[in-house]
Amino acid sequence: MTVRNDSDIVEAYEFEVVGGCAPWTTVEPARLSLYPGTSEQVAVVLRPPRSPDVRAGEVPLGVRVLPAERPESVVVTETTVIVEPFAKQRARLIPKRRRAWRSARYRVEVQNDGNTPTVVTLSLPEADDHLKIAVSTAPATVDPGAKAELELRARVAKTLWFGKPAVWPVWPVRLDAVALAAEERHEHELAGELVQLPILSKWLLSLLGALLALLLAWLLLVRPAVLSAAREAADGRAQEIAQAAEPQAPAEEPGGAPDQQPAGEQGQGQGQGQGTSGGGEQSSGTVEVRTNAGQRATGTYVVPEGKVFHITDIVLANHQGDEGVLTIAFGERTITVIALETFRNQDYHWVTPIDIPENGTVTVTVDCARPGTPASGRQAPNCAQLLNVSGEMGDIAR
Repeated sequence: MTVRNDSDIVEAYEFEVVGGCAPWTTVEPARLSLYPGTSEQVAVVLRPPRSPDVRAGEVPLGVRVLPAERPESVVVTETTVIVEPFAKQRARLIPKRRRAWRSARYRVEVQNDGNTPTVVTLSLPEADDHLKIAVSTAPATVDPGAKAELELRARVAKTLWFGKPAVWPVWPVRLDAVALAAEERHEHELAGELVQLPILSKWLLSLLGALLALLLAWLLLVRPAVLSAAREAADGRAQEIAQAAEPQAPAEEPGGAPDQQPAGEQGQGQGQGQGTSGGGEQSSGTVEVRTNAGQRATGTYVVPEGKVFHITDIVLANHQGDEGVLTIAFGERTITVIALETFRNQDYHWVTPIDIPENGTVTVTVDCARPGTPASGRQAPNCAQLLNVSGEMGDIAR
């Protein structure tokens, strides 16, 4: 920039940069002294950072020249600076590893670190007969400094019933990024894993084996003993009734005939003693828990006073397909901790009931990570779980 002193005195000039370029523009030297009728050049130095904060395109630049002796003679010179575009993106698959029975959801997060808008698109990997991957094919535009998320779903072709978990590679997932102003195209390859869990895990098989052993023990040992005792009691009672029904021989008095009962009267047998026995009634309770993403909520069922709840069954419902963690506790005892994304409906059963005393609690705690998508196809506003607990409700003997 050329500065000329057209006044009749020696003048000193200072410079002030204005406009969108001001944060990264300087004038060298910052101060200039000129004799009347002379001129000199100063350098306007632009150092735009390689950052999404400095958008590509035309940016106005102004330099204000401030005379020290005659400040009223200030002038401003203006021009336009063209900031060239550059493209830079970061992409990652979240999470890299999922555990599920058959299908799992992922998301691809894209960060635009360039200074021009970028259009990103997910492309399907090569066809695989064992693992199907569905992606969101609609392109998304990401502004400089902004983020975007694209959905991805992986599904195993066959259900795994027994054995060890199987690991399926979710790869390669390709992300195409096209910077609009820069006319540059970048390709990112993302990789992850889907750990397929067996429907019948080792602990469940062990539990089924234990239940089968208990059933066989009941059929072979306990049930025959109970039936035998019942038969003996029935035979003994039948014998007592038969003896009571037999006619009694009349007693003879010395030298006389036996006593005769007046006609029309019958002898009465000995009365049977009666006892009382009581049993509980089938009962059930339902706990519903709702909470927002990133929060925790708790629901509680309380056993009525004077009662004891013999619990044999619980049923869980995660109809929306929410993601997070669910914890069930009977009083201070934690029964199970289960990831929400591993089930839609789940049930547990016990041969030997678990007793919950009066005023005892069945507690359901939900840590909601991400609400799911119900049958309507729209993502739910919050997580929603249901627990139904059932068994026999009995009275406490006082």
